[in-house]
Amino acid sequence: MDLLSLLTKTVEGMGYELVDFETSPRTRLLRVFIDKPEKTGGVNVEDCAQVSNQLTRVMAVDHVDYDRLEVSSPGLDRALTKAADFERFAGFEITLKLRSPEKERRNFKGVLLGLRKEDSMALACDGVEYVFTLNQIAKARLLPKFD
Repeated sequence: MDLLSLLTKTVEGMGYELVDFETSPRTRLLRVFIDKPEKTGGVNVEDCAQVSNQLTRVMAVDHVDYDRLEVSSPGLDRALTKAADFERFAGFEITLKLRSPEKERRNFKGVLLGLRKEDSMALACDGVEYVFTLNQIAKARLLPKFD
C-alpha cells in the first residue's frame, strides 16, 4: 500500500480528515496534518497524540521507513488540496500559486468563490473572476484573519 493510501485509511478510520502530508527525505521526517471539521475549535493536542500513536503502530506493521513523525492541525493557513476544500472554504480569502503562469501571472490573492465544476474553482481577485482547473494549482492556502 502506498503512503497516501495508508495515511488516509488510518486517519479517516479514526474519524479525522487527512488534510495533507509532507516527507523530507534528507531528515527522514513525516509530517501529517489532520482536521476534524465537525469539532468546534478543530483538533487539539490529544487528537494529534492519538493519531500519532496509531500511525506509529500501523507504519511499524507496514514497514514504513522514517525517523520522525509529526502530527498537527492544518493551522490557520490551511492548505487547500481537495475539491471539497475549495467548496467548503468558499468566501474565504486565499493565496494561490499556479504550476505555470496564466496571462503572465502565477500568484493570486483573493476571495475563493467555490467550485465551478468538479475539476475547477473560481477566485475573485482585483475585481476579476478567474477560473482555474484544480490541475493548474500548485499550491493554495487560506489567509489567516486576525480580527
